[in-house]
Amino acid sequence: MLIKLLQDQFVTELTPIYDELEAQQLFLFCLEELEEKTRIDLVMHPDLVTVNPEKWAHTLEELRNQKPIQHIFGKAYFYGYTFQVNEHTLIPRPETEELVEWILASVPADQPIRILDIGTGSGCIGLTLAKELPQSQVTLLDIAAEALQVAQQNATNLGVQVNFIQQDILALSQLATTFDVIVSNPPYIRQLEKVEIKKNVMDYEPHTALFVTDQDPLIFYRKIAALAFDNLQTGGQLFYEINQYLGQEMVELLTSIGFKNTELRRDLLQNDRMTKSVV
Repeated sequence: MLIKLLQDQFVTELTPIYDELEAQQLFLFCLEELEEKTRIDLVMHPDLVTVNPEKWAHTLEELRNQKPIQHIFGKAYFYGYTFQVNEHTLIPRPETEELVEWILASVPADQPIRILDIGTGSGCIGLTLAKELPQSQVTLLDIAAEALQVAQQNATNLGVQVNFIQQDILALSQLATTFDVIVSNPPYIRQLEKVEIKKNVMDYEPHTALFVTDQDPLIFYRKIAALAFDNLQTGGQLFYEINQYLGQEMVELLTSIGFKNTELRRDLLQNDRMTKSVV
């Protein structure tokens, strides 16, 4: 079958679920994974024929069922790096790349610093920082052993040496050492916001990494901030990815704990998405 016809089929069958641009992006992801070809290859050679028609059909069926393409192929791209992902880890998202950029712009690139990534999942934040700041000492913490296994494999694939800790952060009374930077993208979606969550997230990504109660949506932020306030070096920085609806509540929380110069920043979609605070 001509790959060009597969492209038309993908767009036709997936546009009821995704918009046309997303459907085209899904096709191009599959083109690279299943045929080792790019969009340019297809433009230059419109008569290309697939060598994997059964895999194309199976992949299209899974996409119709709204399984994330990153789970279909077991990989995601983040900040120019490839990360393994599965049902035990969140899929890295573009707004999280913006958080990483902010951290990199806020710390010295030529000095050794100690970084703690809490709720690391696939390790996309901490491992990217370890790659971009090779003199840094990075520790990845998560409650889930399965997530840490994925992060460990990603560390190996990326060729970085980091520390791993399995720990329920809510049960921790004190961190074992001090850090220069602490970063976290903890669970923050309230139960009342579940109606906004797409099926490909709701059915396939770990709920423990996504949801909090409506009664105490900042439970992880409060705990982590208290630990960070006691365990960051003077001038140390705490970075968060946050719920877009709770930006002002986050600023008030961090100020009440004692952090200085808390900055609330919007992502490219103009949502309140991240904070930086200084001890």
